[in-house]
Amino acid sequence: MGIIKRQSISGTIYSYLGVFVGFITMGILFPKVFSTDEVGLLKLLVSVSVLFAQFSGLGFSAVTVRNFPFFRDKSSGHHGFLLLSLKVNLVGLIVVMAVFLMMKPWLIQSNIKNSALFVHYIYYLIPLIFFTSFFNLLDNYYRVLYNATKGMVIKELWQRIFILAGVLGYIFKFYDFKALVILYTTAICLPALLITWSLWRQDELKLKGEKNFIDKQMSREMINVSLFGIVTSFSGVIILNVDVILINHYLGLSAAGIYSIAFYFGTLVLIPSRPVVKIASVLISDGWKENNLKKINEIYQKSNIVLTVLSLLIFIGLAVNIDNIFEIIPDKYVSGKYVILLIGLANVFEMSTSLAQSIIHFSKYYRVITWYLLLFVLILLISNAILIPMYGIVGCALAALISRFIYNFLSWLFLYRKFNLQPFNFRYFYLIGITAFSFTVAYLIPEMPHFLIDMVVRSSVLVIIFGVGIYFSRISPDLNETFQNILKQLKLIK
Repeated sequence: MGIIKRQSISGTIYSYLGVFVGFITMGILFPKVFSTDEVGLLKLLVSVSVLFAQFSGLGFSAVTVRNFPFFRDKSSGHHGFLLLSLKVNLVGLIVVMAVFLMMKPWLIQSNIKNSALFVHYIYYLIPLIFFTSFFNLLDNYYRVLYNATKGMVIKELWQRIFILAGVLGYIFKFYDFKALVILYTTAICLPALLITWSLWRQDELKLKGEKNFIDKQMSREMINVSLFGIVTSFSGVIILNVDVILINHYLGLSAAGIYSIAFYFGTLVLIPSRPVVKIASVLISDGWKENNLKKINEIYQKSNIVLTVLSLLIFIGLAVNIDNIFEIIPDKYVSGKYVILLIGLANVFEMSTSLAQSIIHFSKYYRVITWYLLLFVLILLISNAILIPMYGIVGCALAALISRFIYNFLSWLFLYRKFNLQPFNFRYFYLIGITAFSFTVAYLIPEMPHFLIDMVVRSSVLVIIFGVGIYFSRISPDLNETFQNILKQLKLIK
């Protein structure tokens, strides 16, 4: 747990710095500065490019995390693994760009009526796909080098700072919206260049190949993992990005913009999981290599309780401040109120079984997670097709909640039945009680005269009650130890 603890703490700090910058940009400036169509455009460009970019990896990200432990040897440049990854990615990019050009007439035709702004900027997808693809590859490579936070700092913090700077320039009328889109596109592309430079500085940008290292057996396994990885990674990206695409299809670009802002607030629940899951999944891969089920179970249980505690705190924080949130953003976004709560709850389910999918993915039963993901996508598409016409953007959020719950429940059930692994114990009953009590007290506080005062008071009471309850119930020894270390550094205790 040492690596997880160190990198999750530093990663969470950088994540929250990024959240602060992102909140200023997405939570405050985007809704006030841009029209809902313009917000929808910026989000749709990213969502569509991510779909194409993920496929360009040809599933090799799964090979990287699963098979890299057999290549790990810095003195030999990890036996040419990076060069092999780049070659596979380049082939994938050629295929994806050809598919994009063939699909372009259909994309234009299907969006010309409800999303004309997207059609106007459709060619911006080309650099977005290219640079997103290479960032995904290099970020995954950094991850298996036990540095899960580097890509996250670049993506979550520096990219957002660049976007914020671009938006501020637009606000002060240094340039028009077209120039802003160019700067926004540049900001999305920038992480690929920064992470390449970082790898070069750490002498990890080894592009020397090694022909005879991969034997026939390893080659067959890597191809097999890659084929299933295509389905797995592509399904995962569909799950994260299809909502905006479907809302744009059914309701138009303006509705996609409203949903994007509400969705952003709901995803705040996921922030603590990013550094933990990234590094824990690498250690789980090593655990399977050693066939060390005890080590895997320890990582599963300790990480899960920490993530569940943090996700519930953030979720009830959003819930008690939901009206205050809509004092910050314009009234035209008020239809996204329940989207925030439903997406937040869906992400609590995600966090409460956060490592189950990684454990399955790196086991010999990795194909199972592929079938679960396909089922997830199927349920998500069907439920969206039914619920969006009925309930609009709230229907989309409800579809996400239903499909995510089923997916995570099946993943948990498989590990429990196959390996007798499951992270839940009696401490979770204490956690539910502390969460319910904290929420009730904070919710019943009388409304303050100004929303900022109300938010500070309500949130402070919530955090104090919740934090005291978690600390003295010793639900998570790791959280208690971290809190004590912070107090020691502040010289409040010895």
